[in-house]
Amino acid sequence: MHTVAVLALEGVVPFDLVTPVEVFGRSAQRPDGGGPAYRVLVCGTAAEVDAGPFALRVPHGLDAVRTADTVIVPGVDDAYGPVPEEVCEELRAAHARGARLASICVGTFVLAATGLLNGLRATTHWLATDELARRYPEITVDPDVLYVDNGSLLTSAGAAAGLDLCLHMVRRDFGAALAADAARAAVMPLERDGGQAQFIVHPEPVPDGASLEPLLGWMRENAHRELRLEDIARRARLSTRTLNRRFREQTGTTPLQWLHRARIRKAQHLLETTGHSIERIATQVGFGSPTSFRDTFKRLVGTSPLGYRRAFRV
Repeated sequence: MHTVAVLALEGVVPFDLVTPVEVFGRSAQRPDGGGPAYRVLVCGTAAEVDAGPFALRVPHGLDAVRTADTVIVPGVDDAYGPVPEEVCEELRAAHARGARLASICVGTFVLAATGLLNGLRATTHWLATDELARRYPEITVDPDVLYVDNGSLLTSAGAAAGLDLCLHMVRRDFGAALAADAARAAVMPLERDGGQAQFIVHPEPVPDGASLEPLLGWMRENAHRELRLEDIARRARLSTRTLNRRFREQTGTTPLQWLHRARIRKAQHLLETTGHSIERIATQVGFGSPTSFRDTFKRLVGTSPLGYRRAFRV
């Protein structure tokens, strides 16, 4: 039987904690008929912890980490706070003896504090990816994906992405059939279209100063037209070289990249609120062809226009 230790630290996020408990705890018999697939132990540094709206009794101490095959680290309310050194030591020791470690949501900050993620790719909730990258520059932070699997070290994005990660681990451990059963029990697809990028709210770039704002307004109003770099530069009465430089300084991107994002934001709104065909929306927002629209949408949002509509249609 595969033992899973779920770490309940002070301020643990209840959703993050319950996700692995439910997925692994409700997994059915092993395919070989050898009994339950998993044993789940909730453990921590104290017998009772604050879990936000309620207090949570923790039945096991950190000694459960020492015998676990997998250790799950849920997020905590104070994601950027200090991590107890005894927790870091136990996680490092567990990894050294071959245990698999996985974090859910901002639990990545706990794993990062151990130093085990240095030199690796990792993710966390999209609202915290910039802070993770700032605090731990040795980690390659990927803000777009639902989870990252480095073998013995795994991290997931925010909230429901923990379900994706846990189902992925069940599939790794016991195959697709058992993982599919666990997914059905959770009323969850075994694999979701796209990554975390589709949930990120991308605000329009705000310039430092107002020098480009009239031009940005014009670009928003005319995004449905076929605008070339030369057209934008002519409107701004600048050379293309100067225009590119000012865009970089004030928005952090190029004119055409900004225009693509403006078009995609409009497309997202239309996909959410209308029944217009993908082809019609591509034309409405200024793409020359549905193929170009689909490719750009997939690159920027992380899923197809149709997948986005299924997920977010009002």
